[in-house]
Amino acid sequence: MKPSASPSNKQSVSPIDTPVIDAKTQLLSLQNVSYSIGQQRLLSDIDIDIAVNETVSLVGPNGAGKSTLVKLILGLIDPTKGGITAHQPLQLGYVPQRFAVPPILPLRVSDLLGQANKKRLTSDQRQFIFDNLSLTHLLSRQMLHLSGGETQRVLLARALLDKPNLLILDEPMQGLDPDTEVWLYQFIDQLPDFLRCAMLVVSHDLHWVMRGSRRVICLNKHICCEGQPSELAISTEFQKLFGHYYEQPYVHQPHACTHRAPSELEL
Repeated sequence: MKPSASPSNKQSVSPIDTPVIDAKTQLLSLQNVSYSIGQQRLLSDIDIDIAVNETVSLVGPNGAGKSTLVKLILGLIDPTKGGITAHQPLQLGYVPQRFAVPPILPLRVSDLLGQANKKRLTSDQRQFIFDNLSLTHLLSRQMLHLSGGETQRVLLARALLDKPNLLILDEPMQGLDPDTEVWLYQFIDQLPDFLRCAMLVVSHDLHWVMRGSRRVICLNKHICCEGQPSELAISTEFQKLFGHYYEQPYVHQPHACTHRAPSELEL
């Protein structure tokens, strides 16, 4: 079915920004997906294709429908219109935005990680995750007593231990200090081959999204615009939503004039 939204609702940044995904590399497709509760429309006419091993960043203001979209992909709710097609058997991994443990529940790190399917990875591959996420000394700790950074490392490990082919990261850097953010993003970006997978990263960190992503989708109950970060940053729809939050870094363009970039000035 053809999307009912008018062409002006979604800005096409450039023909090269949204890659054409070959059928052999398709992993998941959302086709004309909408979701409503009663008369309230939370998402309208969403069309997204995610390829094998592709990383897609999803941005949008509060109330834009990002969490609803994640729930649809996870299968926690069903679309009220349209369909979601898995082109290959899906093994989903999910790192939630929040993870609250009731004080009366004695949940240790080892208990949570022990729920993963031990047949998905070899013992050496599992140990790689433990070592690189610095988890060994946390195994006997209660989840309730972990810091924000420790909790995120444990939740990421729990997702990776099931060797997903689609990893959904919902605001993975929320509450982390800058050094931990940098370290965790580097770890995610440099996963070894045996852990490589498609990723959908939901983030409010526009500077990281625009610097570290190859494909960005801007959501505001419908897809406003999508494409490569360099082009998306100057699109009208993106500027309307984020212009007061995000400013492009200065990039010096050499030409006939004699002025210099800030980094070239003599102090």
